[in-house]
Amino acid sequence: MIFKAVGDKRPYPDHGHITPKDWASVPPRQVRLAELVTTKAQLDLEALLAEDSTFFGDLFPHVVQWRDTLYLEDGLHRAVRTALHQRTILHARVLVIDD
Repeated sequence: MIFKAVGDKRPYPDHGHITPKDWASVPPRQVRLAELVTTKAQLDLEALLAEDSTFFGDLFPHVVQWRDTLYLEDGLHRAVRTALHQRTILHARVLVIDD
């Protein structure tokens, strides 16, 4: 199993981080793929195979930590690419939400 679980929605409350500029203030850190719960059940194959998939967006995937669970909000294609390269850790911006 690559991820802890595969989800299809964001169970956490709205956090207001929408644009890459909003996320830029969140420092990246290492995250184990096995600790992530996805918020998308389907992967866009074009995003996975695109050579310039990070050209217009953030270099780091976006993860939300809520109630001790790490949710992969954006960057599923980067996480799958990491797994395909047989790596178990990726660098991601992790936003912690306290409720």
